[in-house]
Amino acid sequence: MLNKAIRRTVLPVLLALTATLTAACSSGSGADAELSAEPVTLRFTWWGSDDRHKRTQQVIDLFQQQHPNITVRGEFKEWNGYWDSLATTVAANDAPDIIQMDELYLASYAERGALLDFNEARKHLDTAGYDAKALATGAIDGKQYGLPVGLAAYSIVANTDLLARYGVALPDDTKWTWEDLRKAGEQVSKAGGGSVWGLQSGGFNDAGGLHIWARQAGASVFDDQGKVAIPPKVLQDYWTYLRDNANAGTSPPPPVSVEKAAAGLNQSATATNTATFGMWWNTQLTALTTASGSKLKLLRMPGEAQAKAPAAYYKPSMFWSVSSRSQHPAEAAAFVNFLASNEEAAKILQTERGVPANQKIRGTINGLLKETDKAAADFLDALPVSDPPRVTPKGASTIETIIKRHTENVLFGRTTPEQAAAEFIRELQSEVDAAR
Repeated sequence: MLNKAIRRTVLPVLLALTATLTAACSSGSGADAELSAEPVTLRFTWWGSDDRHKRTQQVIDLFQQQHPNITVRGEFKEWNGYWDSLATTVAANDAPDIIQMDELYLASYAERGALLDFNEARKHLDTAGYDAKALATGAIDGKQYGLPVGLAAYSIVANTDLLARYGVALPDDTKWTWEDLRKAGEQVSKAGGGSVWGLQSGGFNDAGGLHIWARQAGASVFDDQGKVAIPPKVLQDYWTYLRDNANAGTSPPPPVSVEKAAAGLNQSATATNTATFGMWWNTQLTALTTASGSKLKLLRMPGEAQAKAPAAYYKPSMFWSVSSRSQHPAEAAAFVNFLASNEEAAKILQTERGVPANQKIRGTINGLLKETDKAAADFLDALPVSDPPRVTPKGASTIETIIKRHTENVLFGRTTPEQAAAEFIRELQSEVDAAR
C-alpha cells in the first residue's frame, strides 16, 4: 500500500512518466511479434500466501519445461509492501514484466500508461474462453489492461471446530443480521477466556466489507463519476460497530487486532484459531484451512436478507497485467496465456486465485477440486448477487490504507466514528481529485 512518503515521492514520478509511457505504447509494443528463440528472462511479481507461492512456482517450472529458452523469475510478497514495491519499480523504469494486479490499482496504473494493452498481443493471448462481461472488468476505454484471473465474493469464514468446542450454534446465514453475528461472537468470547474471541475485527484490508456495508444501506462508496458518495452516517455506523465489538471484548483488543492484521493471512486471527468469525474473500478458504488446521465454513455476509437487493457482488479476484515497458512483451503475453488457459497449469492453480474466470478452464478443473476448493466454488454459484460497484477510480487505490488508519484511530479511542467518517470522505475525495 502507498504510505504518505511513497505517495509524495513516487506518484509524482509516475505522473511524469505518463506521457513517455503512452507514447511508447502508441508506437507499437511488439507484443504480436514471433516468440524469440534466444534466451529470454521474464520477471513475474505477485502477492499471496505460502500455498500460492508453491503452486505458482510449479506452474513456472512447467512453463519453462515447454519453453526452455525462457526463464521466469518469481518475485512474491505479502499484500503489505507489495504496492510500495511495485510503485517504486515502475517509477524507476524497472517494473516486472508480468504483474498480478488488483482492481484497486488497475485504473491508476493503466491510465498512467504503465500497462500493455492486451489487444496488441492477440497472437499469443487466447481469450475465447472468457465471457465478454468478465473481460470488461479489465478494460478501460476499450483497451484490455487486465485479464481477469478468477471471481470471488466477500464472505464470513466461520471456524466450526471452535463453535463446537464452546457449544455455540452455527448461525443461519440466509437470514442473519449484523446483531446476530455480534451475539454469536459474544458467546464465543465469553467461553474463550480471553484467548479466543468471537470476531476478527473488520476495518483492515476491508474495502470489500465497506462496499457491502454501504450497499446494504442503499448507498455506494463511489458514484458513477468516481466521486466519493458514501453518506457520513453509513460510515459512522460502520466504525461504531467495530468499536463497540472491541470495547465489549467480542473482537480482540486493538493492539492484538492491529498486530494480526499487519502479519498477513497465516498469522491472522482466523488462521491462528483465535477468532471464530472473520471476513474474507471466499477463495481464501483453502489457504485459511491449511494455515489453521481447523474446519472452516463459508457463510453469507450478515444483513443480506434485510437489504432491498443483494449487496454481494462478483469481484475479479485479481488480474494478469504486463508492463508496457517490458522488453519481451510477446513472451510475457505467452506466459500470461499459459497461466490463464493451459489445462495442466489450471490443475495446479485450481481456485487458489479465485474460481477461474476462463469458463473453459473452470470446466476442466471442476472434477478435480478438493473439498475446500469445491466449497468456494459452490458458495459462489449459490450466492445471490447484484451488479458490481464501479471500478475504483484513479487516485482511490489508497482506500484500504485510509480505512485502516481510521479504524485504528477509532479502536484506540483517538477519534470518534463521526469524526472518522467526515475525515475519511474528505481524505479519499482529495486523493481522487489530486489524480485528475
